[in-house]
Amino acid sequence: MERRTFIKDIALVSSIVGTNSSILSPELFAKKSDAAKDGKVKPLAITMWDFSWLERRWPGAGYENWDKVLDELIERGYNAVRIDAFPHLIGADPFKEWTLIPVWDQNDWGSPGKNKVIVQPSLNSFISKCKDRRVKVGLSSWYREDADNVRMKITTPEKMAENWIKVLEMLEKDNLLDAVLYVDLCNEWPGDLWAPFFTNEPAIWGYWHTEKSMNWMNAALHIMKKSFPQIPFLFSFDNDRYEYYKEMKPPIDIAEHHLWMVKQNNEEFNKIVGYRYERFSSKGYINLAANAEKLYKSRPEYWKNLLAAAIKRLAENSEKANLPLITTECWAIVDYKDWPLLNWDWVKELCELGAITAASTGNWIAIATSNFCGPQFKGMWRDVEWHLKVTDRIKSSAIKEKLLTEKVTNKMSL
Repeated sequence: MERRTFIKDIALVSSIVGTNSSILSPELFAKKSDAAKDGKVKPLAITMWDFSWLERRWPGAGYENWDKVLDELIERGYNAVRIDAFPHLIGADPFKEWTLIPVWDQNDWGSPGKNKVIVQPSLNSFISKCKDRRVKVGLSSWYREDADNVRMKITTPEKMAENWIKVLEMLEKDNLLDAVLYVDLCNEWPGDLWAPFFTNEPAIWGYWHTEKSMNWMNAALHIMKKSFPQIPFLFSFDNDRYEYYKEMKPPIDIAEHHLWMVKQNNEEFNKIVGYRYERFSSKGYINLAANAEKLYKSRPEYWKNLLAAAIKRLAENSEKANLPLITTECWAIVDYKDWPLLNWDWVKELCELGAITAASTGNWIAIATSNFCGPQFKGMWRDVEWHLKVTDRIKSSAIKEKLLTEKVTNKMSL
């Protein structure tokens, strides 16, 4: 049954993206599974452990034992992970015990209540364990709010860069820079949830292409590149304005873009379901349980086509800017969790399609299977066979050579 579903999805991808975009037929894709043996650079299978890697360490939260969960990550076929380095807290005091304020209590990333963390030496210890396992680490920051709200001291791009330089200097001291895949200076820039210290003009979520935003990115990136020229730097984005990549002025090395089916057509799926990203109310999840799977199954080909077409459009526009892609948050739905009447099957179906579609374009250098690939999402995490199936497709696909700079290629080597 799974084989038939996979072949059907490959046929769908081919019909949307076309035969000239290196989309593979089922037969060709099967032959491509041995491609990793040819010595060429292959995409990494990456997952997002965000701030959960440090926050969710109470009994039963999922990350109490880093050795265990990293071994489980490898068991599922992943060879890269994206985490929050908490640069603003390191910049203020890396060894202080910080009290973190929850960004939500409905989602299972991070902590649903106040929590306490000490960033160092935890960060270096975690990355060292990744290095030992040949797992590459993408560094990012969601600029988590603490009791003193020190993130609001990031008043200039120079201050943002100063904090990140301190992070990298601490990693360099312990010989850990070779484990770093890239540095994302801010998650989903310039969204106010993650970058409240920056006021965009206009203040619209995901509008990274404004003059004010690009000036900030440009200033911060130039400082970072001068200090650590061997590391790829970027800001990650979440919007559907892919066409602005051709106008990209800040010198990002990689386009780290987040993409979900539910956000297409001006959030058509979410609007019908009645989901509005409620952070401190269960109303959103109640509506998801009542409506999401039913809506998807009423028109599965329509929703699949929306997803695949968006992936194609992102690939085309980033390629025009000569930027390789990474996507760590994707492909089906933004928010989901283990909850009554929330089944994972339809989510996994869409995520498999999204990962295969991205891999087949040749534009991605690292691909996630979803933003739920962590031990706290038990319904997703326990399906080892599914993860292996999808991560194998990712790691055996090709990358367009014209998108591979020496810097990026060097950082991808395991």
